[in-house]
Amino acid sequence: MTRRILLLSSSTVNHGGYLDYAEEEIGDFLGQIRKILFVPFALYDRANYLERVKDRFNRMGYEVDLFAKGAAHKDAAVFIGGGNTFRLLKALYDLDLLATIRDLVAEGAPYMGSSAGSNVACPTIRTTNDMPIVQPPSFDALGLVPFQINPHYLDVGPGSTHMGETREERIEQFLEENEMPVVGLREGAWLRVEAEESRLGGIAGARLFRRGRSPAELERGATIKMS
Repeated sequence: MTRRILLLSSSTVNHGGYLDYAEEEIGDFLGQIRKILFVPFALYDRANYLERVKDRFNRMGYEVDLFAKGAAHKDAAVFIGGGNTFRLLKALYDLDLLATIRDLVAEGAPYMGSSAGSNVACPTIRTTNDMPIVQPPSFDALGLVPFQINPHYLDVGPGSTHMGETREERIEQFLEENEMPVVGLREGAWLRVEAEESRLGGIAGARLFRRGRSPAELERGATIKMS
């Protein structure tokens, strides 16, 4: 069965509403699927988060329900939204949902992630930008793709006086200790994964970081081989 995965760097971009910039891509990605099972665990107020997502997708013609282990099926898409990645992953472990989601995706259920939801699609969450406000049992995540993502990737702006580590420096530190490639996904960009290929889309590019190599700039339409 072909994996079908859409990983958004962010839910919103500057001067836009929730998922506005990706609405057309989401519709094309989901195809005939009309039901979405939403995982709201990245935010504290899960009920309000669910209602916000319901409202947005209802306006696009989709039915949205809370993801529940017993009710999940491959004819509905799984959507995991943004928030705090550590809180999200801890909840997935606490509720024993990681294997359930992996199995659904393996069976052909479309998977959509945004920000933290894109982080947990990776082998680990070790390239998240978030503060570890809770401690999950492990940093190991869903492993739906064979690379790491750094969402909301920021380039150093001209004239910046910031004295802390840049995003590029932090990713390079990760690669000093790990072999896994990292995609720095700028806001407004997404990765669409089908079969063994991942294609970059959206309104911004990305950077590909690999151990022992200079970072490579990725433009819209670039592909990353999955194997």
